[in-house]
Amino acid sequence: MSSTMMHAAMEALPQAKEGTGEDKNPFLVALGERVRGLRSRRGMTRKALALASDVSERHLANLEYGVGNASILVLLQVARALQCSLAELIGDVTTVSPEWLMIRELLEGRDEATLQRARVALAELLGGTARASRAEPARRSTCIALVGLRGAGKSTLGRMLAEDLGFSFIELSREIEKFAGFTIDEIQALYGQNAYRRYERRALEETIQLYPEAVVAAPGGIVSDPATFNLLLQHCTTVWLQADPEDHMKRVIAQGDMRPMTASREAMEDLKGILAGRAAFYAKADLRVDTSAAPLPETFATLRSVVRKALRLPVG
Repeated sequence: MSSTMMHAAMEALPQAKEGTGEDKNPFLVALGERVRGLRSRRGMTRKALALASDVSERHLANLEYGVGNASILVLLQVARALQCSLAELIGDVTTVSPEWLMIRELLEGRDEATLQRARVALAELLGGTARASRAEPARRSTCIALVGLRGAGKSTLGRMLAEDLGFSFIELSREIEKFAGFTIDEIQALYGQNAYRRYERRALEETIQLYPEAVVAAPGGIVSDPATFNLLLQHCTTVWLQADPEDHMKRVIAQGDMRPMTASREAMEDLKGILAGRAAFYAKADLRVDTSAAPLPETFATLRSVVRKALRLPVG
């Protein structure tokens, strides 16, 4: 869409008034305040911003007073003129204070290894116990958390590992259900995904407190909430049980869930997409075991060995 067309689209908006209209949308009001604040921080008049962004002063006035519901392209033009990110204009949490902005500036453009060291340093500074790499066995937690997509073998291998170590075995999904008093499906159907994530976080916190020596099978989606996944990484020795998509599918069906069969090709593509989207987070685990590489007895022997070595326990 050209600037002329965007301007024409905004002409239909009501003329801005500096009063406190009761019908103004709170998000648009806050957006306008951020635009004014950023403009002031840059020392720009509205006219100067209009020239720099190729957006008329009238449109900017509408925007700043919470009247103009601007298109994303107009906001992008304004953000570029203000030399800020679109996220900052929209109100990303990492832009709400000078310290947030300065921290973000320090981290921007860093490689993954540097970002990981920064995350670990922050966790330790703030009272966590995150580990910088897989090479720190002396500081391993005796709470073992198995992460990975459903069908990776977390329940089967987790029970075997807990028995071998003499630890409690905790299936976090069951703890969530006990905590909430509903099944996982009921929680999500009745209260939504956000409520489920809150129960997941509280169940994990309680598990960490009650079971210092345990093998925890974590839900596959625990990586979807960075705060909860950070908690897991900080307090548990984590193991990513990695498997091929085909094995994930076969194992889920073997557990009695026939839903993937309703549209097998689409289901497999969805599964591959989920796995690809989560892999970078699963890879943050301290240890990794491929559960597709060998039969169950050999896979367990590998898991047992890497965990016992990490905990500095006898392997033989």
